[in-house]
Amino acid sequence: MIRLVLFDIDGTLVHTGGAGTKAFAKTFATEFGLHHGSEKMKFAGRTDVSLVREFFKIHGLDDRPEHFNQFFACYVFWLDHIVEQSTGGECPGVREFIAGLRALPQPPMLGLLTGNIRMGAEIKLRRFGLWDFFALGGFADDHEDRNHIAVAALERGRRVLGNDLQPQEIVVIGDTPFDVRCGKFIGAKTLAVATGGSKLEELKPCTADWTVPDLTCIRAREICPR
Repeated sequence: MIRLVLFDIDGTLVHTGGAGTKAFAKTFATEFGLHHGSEKMKFAGRTDVSLVREFFKIHGLDDRPEHFNQFFACYVFWLDHIVEQSTGGECPGVREFIAGLRALPQPPMLGLLTGNIRMGAEIKLRRFGLWDFFALGGFADDHEDRNHIAVAALERGRRVLGNDLQPQEIVVIGDTPFDVRCGKFIGAKTLAVATGGSKLEELKPCTADWTVPDLTCIRAREICPR
């Protein structure tokens, strides 16, 4: 039985019209006077903390904690402002898939497994009315490495659902090979969707338990059989 389903955010649940990337660039410019470099970085499947560290390294800026704190305090301000004006929306089938999970006779708990910091995740999902569906999660605040964010999500799941929660009772859903990899890292089942950072042909070699074009192509009961 599946007891916990963990969703990635960007490219899996929602598209924000590049709001995160824009907020990164705006923060680097306004807080650090750095106007170039983010356009060369690959954001898909990455964690916020690793992206900031990479940018600091590009510009030879010391990556001490004070600089990270300065960055993220400003970042959430810009993200909230930019997301509010976003023309993005939910990825195909998301709300129907969530409704299907919640309608199951023994519905799993829904959570998040994301490279966003927690406040960034909330800002993005509240914009599209999705935040309140999720009871727990693993975020970039927990660890810089996505695999260890998955460990944090598993530990939280056990605190809520009980220490007997087994990895094979968890499904991790994401749109990049990073998502599949971190799901496998904790021994969870994985569902890859080609709605974001990777095409279907790029996801198939990752050998997720399920690989689909989008969430309209799979039903809740297929990943949560009785």
